[in-house]
Amino acid sequence: MYQFKQLVVPDFLNKKAPPNYIAGLGRGATGFTTRSDIGPAREGPDNAALEKAKAAAEGKGPRGDDDDDDERFQDPDNETGLFNAAPYEADDEEADRIYEEVDAKMDERRRVRREAREREELEKYRKERPKIQQQFADLKRGLAIVSEDEWASIPEVGDLVRKGKRQKKFADKYTAVPDSVLLGASSQSELSHSLDAKQQLIGGFATPANTDGTMTDFVQFGQARDKVLGLKLDQISDSVAGQSIVDPKGYLTDLNSIVVKSDAEISDIKKARTLLKSVITTNPKHAPGWIAAARLEEVAGKQGAARETIAKGCEECPTSEDVWLESARLNTIENAKVILAQAIRHVPQSVKIWTKACDLETDVKGKKRVLRRALEFIPNSVKIWKAAVSLEEDPEDARILLSRAVECIPLAVELWLALARLENHANARIVINKAKAQNPTSHDVWIAGAKLEEANNNDNMAETIISRGVDILQKKGSTLNRDQWIQEAEKAEKEGYIITCQAIVRKTIGMGVEEEDRKSTWMEDAESCIAHGSTATARAIYAHSLKEFPHKKSIWRRAAFLEKSHGTRESLEEILQRAVRYCPQAEVLWLMGAKEKWLAGDIAAAKGILEAAFAANSNSEQIWLAAIKLEVETGEYERARILLASAREKANTQRVWMKSAQLERQLEMPDEALKLLNEAIKRFPDFAKLWMMQGQILQFDKNNIPAARDTYTRAIKQNPKNATLWLLASRLEEAADMQIKARATLEKARIMNSKIPELWCEAVRVENRAQNTPMAKALMAKALQECPSSGLLWSEAILMESRPHRKARSADALKKCENDPLVVVTVARLFWAERKVDKARNWFNRAVKTNPDLGDSWAWYLKFEMMHGTEEQRADVVAKCIAAEPSHGEKWQAVAKDLRNIGLGTEGILRMVASQLQNTI
Repeated sequence: MYQFKQLVVPDFLNKKAPPNYIAGLGRGATGFTTRSDIGPAREGPDNAALEKAKAAAEGKGPRGDDDDDDERFQDPDNETGLFNAAPYEADDEEADRIYEEVDAKMDERRRVRREAREREELEKYRKERPKIQQQFADLKRGLAIVSEDEWASIPEVGDLVRKGKRQKKFADKYTAVPDSVLLGASSQSELSHSLDAKQQLIGGFATPANTDGTMTDFVQFGQARDKVLGLKLDQISDSVAGQSIVDPKGYLTDLNSIVVKSDAEISDIKKARTLLKSVITTNPKHAPGWIAAARLEEVAGKQGAARETIAKGCEECPTSEDVWLESARLNTIENAKVILAQAIRHVPQSVKIWTKACDLETDVKGKKRVLRRALEFIPNSVKIWKAAVSLEEDPEDARILLSRAVECIPLAVELWLALARLENHANARIVINKAKAQNPTSHDVWIAGAKLEEANNNDNMAETIISRGVDILQKKGSTLNRDQWIQEAEKAEKEGYIITCQAIVRKTIGMGVEEEDRKSTWMEDAESCIAHGSTATARAIYAHSLKEFPHKKSIWRRAAFLEKSHGTRESLEEILQRAVRYCPQAEVLWLMGAKEKWLAGDIAAAKGILEAAFAANSNSEQIWLAAIKLEVETGEYERARILLASAREKANTQRVWMKSAQLERQLEMPDEALKLLNEAIKRFPDFAKLWMMQGQILQFDKNNIPAARDTYTRAIKQNPKNATLWLLASRLEEAADMQIKARATLEKARIMNSKIPELWCEAVRVENRAQNTPMAKALMAKALQECPSSGLLWSEAILMESRPHRKARSADALKKCENDPLVVVTVARLFWAERKVDKARNWFNRAVKTNPDLGDSWAWYLKFEMMHGTEEQRADVVAKCIAAEPSHGEKWQAVAKDLRNIGLGTEGILRMVASQLQNTI
């Protein structure tokens, strides 16, 4: 019998459903409503919502003041309650926007306090929990003084915790090598003394190709290869002359150059062929489609198919000159001539076809025949007329052709000008006049007429033609502006017509320029012309500017510098004489005139110019010093003393006093020099050079070290920011064997002037001279932190490195200061030491171009050329240095300011500095 268990009904079926429960809602079962069920337009609140609102109004209910469900904190876009079904209209959006702006404004007002509070909290947090990097900052700074030996002695870090366990574990897992491996390794180096069965099959002279006994005959392979090669050579040989045209040396190279197309390229060609076939089928009168199809076949290597395609294109598009030209290109020369002959029948007005037909002819006679035939069909083609004229060897024949050409094309200005060049002066003038009548708005005709008159020495007529031409062109409405006229003037200058160039500038330089902008605009135009190499045009602009502004010193100075750079000595003297007449207060102009006379050897004229300058500028310091220098250079020391005494009374300046003391020291009278310096220091205590001279006289001339030390001490108190005084004081202590005091002086100087690289460099050199290399390296590291872009420090740092590390140090230096001449010279010296002459020369040339005023660069360059250059290269360096007139440089100034070298010119100082240099890298 079967027993049935009683079914147990779940307990939850007897319970009441939860609030708001809807049966089937979880699986998507929803009810539906009809219009009668909806009721009014807006749904009113249900009973639960009403009870909830009533409780909130009475202050009852579970919510408190801090409840997150408070209606005050509801999202307007997700409202619940009474207005959950209300539409979100424009006024609601406007209200929300206003509230957002108010909130943003209030947040901005509190931002400063909030950020300050956040900064305080962050600083407090960092003080309580500093980073590991900050905790070890002092230890990292101490690593700067660690020597190389101490670095090398630091042991390598390894995993020392599990070292013993790991070795023990590896030892427990040792596995013996099998005997088969050992046997195979031993048999690899043995020699075989017997042959196997396959080798013994036919005596070992052939290798069986298969295991069934069939053999491979390599002799037949070689014979077949030779036969195929012979067939190829026969195919490409000349069948007429019987001589091969194959280059035996380049044959294999030609085979390697054959491009084997891949499957993808072949597929692309097939797709393109299909597309182009569709193009020329649907629209057979479309010429570019035929050209593209022919070029596709050419790219695919099917020359015959390409010719056939373009031939069909010529039949379909007989009036397209591009199709005929493409067909001529794809065929041989003889076939191309026939094709172009057919093209001329269909397109007789095509200049391109006639020009191509002319190019296919090999002899001049045939070219002339084609071009003259072309002129019968298109007599108005300038290109064909020019080609026909260029083929004529006889000028008379060319003149006849051009006469006919200007009749056919009267508007072709270039043909008129070509005809005028072939005529004599009288006929050329007639031709130019006819060209003006036919082309009234062409400026080229008027300029050509002016050039014609200038070539025949009619300068006044050239000026008149330009003036008249510009007026007529402006009346006719010419569109040429002032810049274009200046370009025409530059073009005339390059062709050698200076008078025409000047006439154009004078007539057109003021076109379209405001009254107040004339000077600045003209100066910019002149500088632009100088940059283009048009010095005559710039000279004409300056001349016109000086006529309008005769009392402007800046224009006279620019004009004088232009004559100095690109003119003659006579032209410079002439313009300087005119300049001082109009601008007698311009000291620079007087000094330039006196210097030019002095360089020319006319001392009397130079003194005369300076006397006239004294009359116009009685209290000018520069003129006094120039006169004194002239007297000193010529050996008139007594006259120089008298002039200096007068200058101290009339032009009481610090430089006059310094030159007075310098002259007394030069004449080996240190006591008189010290008297003058004491008086000058009382008058000008802030002028550091007076203190320097006094200290050097006491140290070197009088050998009074304590007095010199006292002088430098007082000078530093008066001028604490002058680095040179600190350097001289340190070198004084070092010369007196007071190394500690020299270091202390430099350290004090660096404290007061931390960003001056010369002080850091001197401190490093002091340590190097004392053989204290670790301290020198530590100081150099600190120096590069203080002055990271100093070329002096980087140059010294490169030289301090050992030879293997200099290259890397140079790369770092070039990143920090790429265009510094000291770094560039140091890199050039490195290449010089490695015997890379060309690279060294390029870097030396780059250094002198970067800063031509640095004399040390020129000295190193000359030293290099003296060892590795030719006489011409050395002379070129000396000439460029003399033109640059350098005046700075550590070694250059030491030689130039030495009293024993007074009177040496730039070349003498250059050679003396170069002789003292030694490339000890």
